[in-house]
Amino acid sequence: MAKKSEGAMKNVAVSRYGWIVFLLSFIFIAVIVCIFKIKYAEGSKWRELGKLETVKKDREIRPNRGNIYADDGRLLATSEPLYGVYVDFMAEGIKKDTLMKYVTPLSQALAKKFPDRNAAQYKRVILDGWDLSRKELAEIKRNKESGSNKKVKVRSRYVRIIRPDINYIDLKELMTFPFFNQRSNRSGLFTEEKTMRMKPFGRLAGRTVGSIYKDFNEGGTSGLELKYDSILKGVPGLKTRQRVQGRWIDIVLEEPTDGLDIKTTLNVDVQDLAEKALYSKLAETKAESGVAIVMEVSTGEIKAITNLDRVSEGVYAEGNPNAFSYMSEPGSTFKIVSLMVALEDGVVRPDDQFYVGNGLFEYKGRTVRDHDWRKGQDRSYVSVAQGMHSSLNTVAAKMILKGYEDNPRKYVQHIHDMGLTKKIDWDVPLKGKEGTSVIRFPDDKGNPWSKTTLPWMSFGYETQVPPIYMLMFYNGIANNGKMIKPYLTKAFMKDGKIEEEFETEIINPMLCSEKTLSEVQEILRGVVTDGTGKAVNSELFPIAGKTGTAMIAARGGYEGYYVSFCGYFPADKPQYTCFVGIRRPQGSPSGGLMPGQVFKNIAEGIYTRNLVSTPIKAPKDTVNSLIPVVKNGSAKNTELVLKKLDQSFVSSGKNMEWIKAKTDSLTNGIRIENNSSVKQGLVPNVIGMGARDAIYLLENEGLKVNLIGAGKVRKQSIQAGSQLIRGATITIELN
Repeated sequence: MAKKSEGAMKNVAVSRYGWIVFLLSFIFIAVIVCIFKIKYAEGSKWRELGKLETVKKDREIRPNRGNIYADDGRLLATSEPLYGVYVDFMAEGIKKDTLMKYVTPLSQALAKKFPDRNAAQYKRVILDGWDLSRKELAEIKRNKESGSNKKVKVRSRYVRIIRPDINYIDLKELMTFPFFNQRSNRSGLFTEEKTMRMKPFGRLAGRTVGSIYKDFNEGGTSGLELKYDSILKGVPGLKTRQRVQGRWIDIVLEEPTDGLDIKTTLNVDVQDLAEKALYSKLAETKAESGVAIVMEVSTGEIKAITNLDRVSEGVYAEGNPNAFSYMSEPGSTFKIVSLMVALEDGVVRPDDQFYVGNGLFEYKGRTVRDHDWRKGQDRSYVSVAQGMHSSLNTVAAKMILKGYEDNPRKYVQHIHDMGLTKKIDWDVPLKGKEGTSVIRFPDDKGNPWSKTTLPWMSFGYETQVPPIYMLMFYNGIANNGKMIKPYLTKAFMKDGKIEEEFETEIINPMLCSEKTLSEVQEILRGVVTDGTGKAVNSELFPIAGKTGTAMIAARGGYEGYYVSFCGYFPADKPQYTCFVGIRRPQGSPSGGLMPGQVFKNIAEGIYTRNLVSTPIKAPKDTVNSLIPVVKNGSAKNTELVLKKLDQSFVSSGKNMEWIKAKTDSLTNGIRIENNSSVKQGLVPNVIGMGARDAIYLLENEGLKVNLIGAGKVRKQSIQAGSQLIRGATITIELN
C-alpha cells in the first residue's frame, strides 16, 4: 500500500514537471517567434520609433557670424553668446531640505553678483518657484487619479532667476554658487543660449557698421551687416542628438563654416573726432541733420563717415545714410565742377573778368542772385578767380553761358566724361536713386531741360549730387587729377588671414590737364585765405576747399538751406579730403561758419594726432604763466601727459587709478587727488572727465552709456554713489 502510494505521487510529480516543461517550451517558442517578428517582420517600424525616442535628426549648428574690424584691428562689431538663466523646480533631483538649506546663501551670492535684485527678492523668487511646482504637481496628481484629461499649465519648469542675459564668464561663476554647484538634475539650473551682436565702441559709426535682426538667423538689417550678410553669416552645420544612458549628447554630422571677418577702412579715432565735431555743430545750430566724411587722398579709404539725424530737441543719432541719400542740389561746391569744365575747354582763364554789378543778373525772365545782393554793393567787374573766392552765382552763370549757351550738351557731356555720373557700387545698401548723381542732358525727356537750366546748373541747382560724389571729385583735385572711388571695405579675412583684398578703383585717371588742375587748386586755396571760407583757415597748416549754400526744394518751392564745405588738407601735400554737410540749420546759413567750422575741427584734430611728428612748442614767455586745464580721469594717463609737458603737479597719494585734478594757484601747478567715488557696486562720479575715460569707467561697471555733446562731463543722469544696477542706461552730458 505504501509502495503504491509512493508510485502515484511519483507519477503526479512527473506529470506536473512535464506540464511545466511544456509551458516553458511554449513560452520560449513564443519569445523566439516574437523576437523574429519584431526583428524581421516589424523591424523597420520599431527601429524608426526607437530613433524618434533616442535620436533627434537634422538639427542645425549655427556658425559664428564674422566680426567687423576698424583699420587697425579694433573691433567694431562682434558676436557674443549670452545666456538666460532658469530653474526647473520640477527636476526630479531637487530635494526640499537641500533647497531650504542653501536658499539664503544662494540669494546673497546672487544679489552680490547681480544687484538688480536684493537678497530678499531673490529668495522670494526661488521660494515662490518651489511652492508653485508643488501646487502644479498636486494638481497633476489629482487629475490623474480622477481620470481627468484636463491639462495643467506648468510654469515652474521655466522660472527665470536673473533678469538680464549673462555672458559665459558670469555663467561659470554662477555655477559655483551654493546649490547651483550641483549637477543640473539636482539644482534644476538650466540656460537658454542666445547670440547677441555687440559693438565695443557703442554708437560709433553705427549707421555704417549697421545692425542685425533680433532673430540672429535673419541676418543684417542695415549698413555693412546687411551689405555683406552672406559673407558674415557663414554656412550652418548639421548634428543629431542621441539619448545615451538617459542623457542627450550631440553628434556632429557636418561642421559649420564660420562667416568671414570684414576689415574696414574706418579709423576709430578719426570717426570719433568727426562725430563729436558734427554733433556739436548740429546741436548748436539746431539743424535737422548732417553728414561728415573723411577720405584718404591717395588710397580712397574712408577713415570716417558719420550720418546724424535729429531724434529729439538737441539729441542726434545715426539714422539715414546721409552721405549717399542727400539727393538734393549741391549748391556752390558744384561751381568748381563748372570752373574745371570752362578752364579745360578754354572758355575762360582765372583772370578773365565778368560784370556783376550789384549781384543781380536777369536771364530769360529769371534772376540770378549773388548771396549778398541785398547789400546793394556795386562790384563792377570781377575776375573768375575772385568770383570763385566770393562764391558769386553771377560769375559762374556768365562763365558757363559764354562757352555753352549755344551748345549746352557739350557742357553736360564734359561733366559726364569726368565720371561724376558713373554708376558706382557702394559698400552700403541703398534704395532707389541713393548714391547716384543725376545731371540731365538737354534732350532728356524724363527730366525736361528748361531755358534757364544751364546758368542755374552752373552754380549747383537743377542737379542732384550726393555728398559722396562731391567728396570723390574734390579728392581727385587733391590727388593730382586722379579721381578714385571712396570705399569702406578693405578685406575679407579668415582666422586673421586675408582671403580677399580690395584695391583702389580708379574712376577717372585724369580729370583735366595739369595746367587746369593747378589753376583750380590755387583758386580753392584762395577761397580759404581770401574768400567765403576764411573761417576754415588754420594757423597750423594750409587748407583748400569750397563753401556751398543751397536752398532745399520741397513741395514745389524751397524750404530751408543745405550748407556744405568740401576740401582737403594740408593743401600743399594733401593727405585727407573731407566733406561736411548740414541740412536746415537755424540762423543765417553759412557754408564757412557752419560746416566749415566742423571741417576745421576735424582737420586740426587729425593733423595734431597723426601728421605732427613733434609737439608744437608754446612761446617761452607763456610756458610758466599758463596752467593747462586737466580733466578728471585716469591717473596713469594724466601723470604721463603732465610729465611730458614738464608741468609741475602734486599727487596726494600713491597707486591711484582714478583721480580728480585741481589747479594749485600757489605753486602754479596741478594737484591730483584720488577719486574716492569709484567703488565697487556704486555708480562712479564721472563729472569733469573726458568722454573716453567716462565711458570706459561706466561700461566697465556694467552700465550702458548714452553720450550727449563733447568736451568734459558736466552732468550724469544717475547720481554718483547710488546703488549700481548692471545693464542700466546712464546718460552723460558734456559741455
